Amino acid sequence: MKEKVQLSSAELNEIATKTVDHYNINADDFFVGTRDHDVSQNISALLDAIQGAGPYQILDFGCGPGRDLKAFTALGHQATGLEGSTQAAVIARKFSECEIWVQDFFNLQLPNNYFDGVFANASLFHIPSQLLPKVLGELFATLKPQGILFSSNPRGKNEEGWNGDRYGSYHDLKTWQAYLCAAGFTEVDHFYRPPGLPREQQPWLASVWRK
Repeated sequence: MKEKVQLSSAELNEIATKTVDHYNINADDFFVGTRDHDVSQNISALLDAIQGAGPYQILDFGCGPGRDLKAFTALGHQATGLEGSTQAAVIARKFSECEIWVQDFFNLQLPNNYFDGVFANASLFHIPSQLLPKVLGELFATLKPQGILFSSNPRGKNEEGWNGDRYGSYHDLKTWQAYLCAAGFTEVDHFYRPPGLPREQQPWLASVWRK
């Protein structure tokens, strides 16, 4: 792991391809292994921060096999998935019955001022730090005024690099706050997960941001 790296176009392409390939190869196992994970705290953190009456338009950024899409629709909201892995997207469409957009995280094509909330659960940490301002700017633009971005990422000491076949960036709270504020967001809340454990046993940093 490295603290700050400047990646070439070839390296960025390798990160995108290799990371997506990992999820394509492991899509079925990932679905089985994660479909019973309880992320209701994260879902509530997003929905509770959105202003106005529902149902809400929600973008599940990095929706994987569709577990959280199904949860949002069960609550009466209109959920759209965005996923880099074509194999995970196939599972998500069948499991959630939601619309799934297959897109490269590094080259997003999103509508402006469309979503009430963006749910980025365990997805934004795959963005290299040099591309994070661009991606956050695109998520900011796709939110309606006063819209909410929720993110949950494995935290670290601002290092990034390969973890097996997946690339990850692991930020601490101060650095993550700096990125989000620079993108124009205002912090609503943050917390560490899993709940009820000592901080050293809470590897996940969750945060809620308003446009």
